[in-house]
Amino acid sequence: MEHLERYYRFQSAIYDATRWLFLFGRGRIVDRLATACPSPSRLVEIGCGTGHTLCGLAKRFPSAQITGIDLSPDMLAIARRKTARFGARVSLRQEVQRDSLEEGYDGVLFSYSLSMMNPGWDRVLDSAVEALAPGGVLAAVDFHTTPSSLFRTHMGHHHVRMDGHLLPALKSRLRMDSTAVRPAYCGLWTWFEFVGWKPFQEPGSAGSGERRS
Repeated sequence: MEHLERYYRFQSAIYDATRWLFLFGRGRIVDRLATACPSPSRLVEIGCGTGHTLCGLAKRFPSAQITGIDLSPDMLAIARRKTARFGARVSLRQEVQRDSLEEGYDGVLFSYSLSMMNPGWDRVLDSAVEALAPGGVLAAVDFHTTPSSLFRTHMGHHHVRMDGHLLPALKSRLRMDSTAVRPAYCGLWTWFEFVGWKPFQEPGSAGSGERRS
């Protein structure tokens, strides 16, 4: 993860001015999370960056305690300024290794972060699922695939993997609530949104297919 910390040392200065051009669906995924988990007590965003989506969470869930985790101190410095208005109910942590989280979250959010966790995205995802309370919701929005090898190489230079590997992994770990794959810039790439919930019992056991309201 050290390469990402170095990368964002520069990118933090231009992140908010440029990312709106291609990080689609960030507001939409907050809406999806709110539909699936309307009254959470504890939420965490893994890879919160400059706090764009954290602010959306704080506005949408005024009673929730919200944690933002990121490896970049430069990105977190910006997020800290943005979220200061929400007081102590929004907390930030710098963590390079995100393989372990405390348990009991009602919701976990990944917003364009999993595709950059290479290697180790699968361990982070497993940790996020483990951290969810039974019945808790995981929401993710991220890059999916591209038909262009040139664009795939370009995104790889920016530490983004676009192999369509994330959506199947999410579906295999959680009970799906909703999912969609959408095109960007006339199909130059696709991005996905996913919302799923953690079963109350292990798959295959009695009652595992039911979710409490």
